[in-house]
Amino acid sequence: MSKRIAIVEDEAAIRENYAQLFRSQGYQVQTYANRETATSAFSLRLPHLVILDIGLEQEYEGGFTLCQWLRGLSKTLPIIFLTARDNDFDTVSGLRIGADDYLTKDISLPHLSARISALFRREDALKQPPQDDHLLISGPLCIDSQRMSVVWQSQPVELTITEFWMVYALAKHPGHVKSRQQLMQDSKIYVDDSTITSHIKRIRKKFMLIHQTFDCIETVYGMGYRWNETYLSTKVSKS
Repeated sequence: MSKRIAIVEDEAAIRENYAQLFRSQGYQVQTYANRETATSAFSLRLPHLVILDIGLEQEYEGGFTLCQWLRGLSKTLPIIFLTARDNDFDTVSGLRIGADDYLTKDISLPHLSARISALFRREDALKQPPQDDHLLISGPLCIDSQRMSVVWQSQPVELTITEFWMVYALAKHPGHVKSRQQLMQDSKIYVDDSTITSHIKRIRKKFMLIHQTFDCIETVYGMGYRWNETYLSTKVSKS
């Protein structure tokens, strides 16, 4: 059975453009112009993935409201914000209320399709039992690359797909500096340096919610970032 994608977007031309793309890729697509019609439909049956704009007709933050409501119904439903609003405040807000990814409308269609495929692969992987050859363990860090999950000090870290691949790229080669360009390549995103910096800040904050003194992602000024293995060894030896 093909996956069902729901698009909640108040601009008809944009909505139908995305719908046509996904249908051509074999997905079933449902489209909605506002939060009310989407809520009514989702109350009866949830899709396999939801793409949301933030502003929906007269509701400036209707997408945020809908995302929170959806996350209350399902902890695992993939949710992507696709919006013209590219400021850090909205990005952080969208991710904090439970979105799996936050993309802007200048994203290329192939890139958007790749992100959706990655989310579906993650969903499929979560249904499979974990395999040892997919595990990366370093001190209190455990990464399952098959399930795209990260655990720090025995607690799950809720990362977006982009954030997951950044952490994986850094932790896979501790002590090695990764430039912003390399992190973009590893995460399959194409953004400016300031956006990479924003991602790193959000990743650090998510780890710090578990342990306030988390400092494993080190900035190497003028070069990039690295996973600080020395810090890990110190913490482990003290515990």
